[in-house]
Amino acid sequence: MNMALWFTLVGAALAAIALHAFFSRRHPLRRLIALNIMGSGIFLVLIGLARLYPGTLPDPVPHAMVLTGIVVAVSATAFGLVLLRRLARLGRGET
Repeated sequence: MNMALWFTLVGAALAAIALHAFFSRRHPLRRLIALNIMGSGIFLVLIGLARLYPGTLPDPVPHAMVLTGIVVAVSATAFGLVLLRRLARLGRGET
């Protein structure tokens, strides 16, 4: 088993577990964490699929997509955490 296949299989398993956690949990913070884990699994799949043929150099486009995805995921996570904090304040009756 080569490393590209290993990354792809682990990433697919991670995304599947996170998808299950997203639909089975009701707490919003746990759902946000599940979305982050699912994104990490998808990043692993993209990295695993970057090498087209054994013994060749990997395609740089999926690597660039993963780097861009990491930046977007961090930004979206920060925004989601701010929204969750605001919802918690509204639930307690604060402004």
